[in-house]
Amino acid sequence: MNIAIVGVGLIGGSIAITLKEKKITTRIVGVDKSEANLKKALQLGLIDEGMTLEDALAACEVILLTVPVDAILELLPPLLDQVTDQVVIDMGSTKERILQAITDHPKRGRVVAAHPMAGTEYSGPEAAVPNLFAGKVMVYVDAMNSDEDAFDIVDMIAEQLDMQTTFMSAHEHDVHTAYVSHISHITSFALALTVLEKEKAQGRIFELAGSGFESTVRLAKSSPDMWTPIFMQNRENVLEVLQEHINQLQHVHDVLKEEDYDAFYKLIKKSNKIRRILK
Repeated sequence: MNIAIVGVGLIGGSIAITLKEKKITTRIVGVDKSEANLKKALQLGLIDEGMTLEDALAACEVILLTVPVDAILELLPPLLDQVTDQVVIDMGSTKERILQAITDHPKRGRVVAAHPMAGTEYSGPEAAVPNLFAGKVMVYVDAMNSDEDAFDIVDMIAEQLDMQTTFMSAHEHDVHTAYVSHISHITSFALALTVLEKEKAQGRIFELAGSGFESTVRLAKSSPDMWTPIFMQNRENVLEVLQEHINQLQHVHDVLKEEDYDAFYKLIKKSNKIRRILK
């Protein structure tokens, strides 16, 4: 089986590492608008060769889309116009707008929408790492709209990546990722901006930054090319969760301003319930 990875970065490159280790692919083809990325992916052994998308479509049975979601939205409809029996895997972090764009396409069944809930704050071919997906969750979105044989191939790949799986509708997916992923990044971006602003006045603040700060602000290193389109496509859900977050911050602010430390203690205690979810 020949697989084309469109967007040879953290996700695509990490998938390539595992698929090569498991020897379930004959050849991995890289497609990327950046010649530098293709050259680096070849040097790192992530791909066997680079091609144009048109050539990759003719040479491969599986087309894996791991580019930013605005690029997926642009690429997917015309790509489906050229598909015969190939499987196209959309691995974007948002789903509703992308899947709406192909709802009535006669080749809709050849697309499997899947979102691997894994990643790091780094990007590019150099960011690819082994075992990135092991034990993580692959979300299948609107799977009933994919052809059975197409879904089976994607599920086999998820199994080789040692992933757990779950199923959601596109709307469910976008709502839940706004709460567990997208707000985390916005919060990290905002915290980084807050500290960078303070840094102007207090130049030694970063000398005191410990592991707690580093873990909280880590996501602020993430690529704006990837995350701006996510916020655009999931705008309504992100605004909803962001407003709730602002409300919670305002409440914490008011309790502290009023020096109500009993209330502050209770807020922290209540937040500790997250241990039931994250152990």
